[in-house]
Amino acid sequence: MEAVAKIQRQMVRLRGRSYVAFVFVPTVPILDWLQEIDATIVRSPGFFAGRPVVVDLASVDLSQSGINHLLASLQDRNIRVLGIEGVEEARLTPSMPPLLTGGRSCVIEPSAPKKVETKPPTSLLLESPVRSGQTIIFPEGDVTILGSVGSGAEIVAGGSIHVYGALRGRAMAGVNGHASARIYCQKIEAELLAIDGFYQTADDIDDALRGRPAQAWLQGSTMRITALN
Repeated sequence: MEAVAKIQRQMVRLRGRSYVAFVFVPTVPILDWLQEIDATIVRSPGFFAGRPVVVDLASVDLSQSGINHLLASLQDRNIRVLGIEGVEEARLTPSMPPLLTGGRSCVIEPSAPKKVETKPPTSLLLESPVRSGQTIIFPEGDVTILGSVGSGAEIVAGGSIHVYGALRGRAMAGVNGHASARIYCQKIEAELLAIDGFYQTADDIDDALRGRPAQAWLQGSTMRITALN
């Protein structure tokens, strides 16, 4: 006697998965409501792309043909309706999305593109001399000049000023209230030095310092100028 093989039943696995859906709540006149949808698409063409949409018809009284026309209008806008709620099942046809129940409210906020914060530069490097008549203004930070600053030239900096050559023009540091800013140069022959609004002209600079490497800084409300070596 042969044994009867027992039939193995294939188990059906059911898995739950949640999606956040837009719930459209049409209002009358429907044409105006559709124009609002169009305006949203114009502002954000991809706003509804790939998003499940449920249409809540509780606030309007649409006939079966009206519902069909509404669904067609949304489809023309590439909006796919996942389901319908808020209406009697008898008004739906088999070709329409299914009647849904049990949805829970949540808030959907469009994700705005993240702004890339760029920090302003804190220093400016000039590799060429600043010639007579030129003006360099850099209120965000330090200015470094690898050459000389000619007579009649002007350097304006929010931070310190570094001149790796002769400083013959005007140098104004700390113009935005940065009292700790300093002015450095390899050869001081300046027409004017200023830090945070306090200044000295060429006549105020000690003759013993002229032509030498020097620095200037504020000591209280007095500008000090000394040799660098």
